[in-house]
Amino acid sequence: MEVTVISEGIEGSLHPVTAQLLGATSPLGGDITVLCPGGVGAADAASISGVSKVISVEGECFMSYDCSAWSKSLAPLAKGDLVVASASSVGRELAASIAAIRGIPVLQDVTGLEEGFAVTRPIYSGKAIEQITITPPCSITLRANSFDAAGSGGNAEVSTVNQSADVTVAVKQALTKAGEKLDVAEADIIISGGRGMGDPANFSKLYEVADILGAAVGASRAAVDTWEEIPHSMQVGQTGKTVTPNLYIAIGISGAIQHLAGMRTSKYIVAINKDAEAPIFGVADYGIVATWEDALPVLKKELAALLSN
Repeated sequence: MEVTVISEGIEGSLHPVTAQLLGATSPLGGDITVLCPGGVGAADAASISGVSKVISVEGECFMSYDCSAWSKSLAPLAKGDLVVASASSVGRELAASIAAIRGIPVLQDVTGLEEGFAVTRPIYSGKAIEQITITPPCSITLRANSFDAAGSGGNAEVSTVNQSADVTVAVKQALTKAGEKLDVAEADIIISGGRGMGDPANFSKLYEVADILGAAVGASRAAVDTWEEIPHSMQVGQTGKTVTPNLYIAIGISGAIQHLAGMRTSKYIVAINKDAEAPIFGVADYGIVATWEDALPVLKKELAALLSN
């Protein structure tokens, strides 16, 4: 069996989710090839246990992200029975586009993968779990933080392939700008704000806490719909992004059903809301009934003190 894993990069380095993809696919057996777009993290990928080969895929098109250009460059190298990517915004696009080029099916947002190609994934906004067996060849994306990361100790061969494809300038610029901040779909810690923040300018206070924690900043649909300054790329929920961080902090978010569908599988949920009857408290592990103006400065101070020790 042959598996191709498309690595994920962040700020010029290999994203930790890549090790999770390898931890999920290694038990399947067979040869695993890791494709590193733009050569990002190729040496680190080669040191992960279970990797057979690493291909550093280089070319001008990888200077910034464009789905069409990247998928056309990666597809000829994404061979074998299974093509695997992260269920991030970039990974989902690439997995689907490569599947279309190869003429194979794609399955998104997988949370369980076992021998015999038995997969598990949430459906109906997380209200049900689907368990099916897929028939290779197939392209799949795996949800971050759903699989244990593969360990180190690998010593795979690294080769370089030069590829290139046209890049749409407008898309390149837009996605480069969007990529300057951590994607909520990939983050271990997320702090999200809702319409209860009162003004989009107040999201700067969330970023201050996020910087302390190394977290991504998200938003509810209500916030995105109300303020044009809050982009859809930040939206968590049924019509936004489904996330599974280790810690999710919801501030000024009431907890509409569509929002809960996108974050209820978080390992730990902390909610801050002035309404003690807000539905968000029904799924929260820890709840604080207070305004964000009262609670956030205290949270920031305590976190800074805790993490400085």
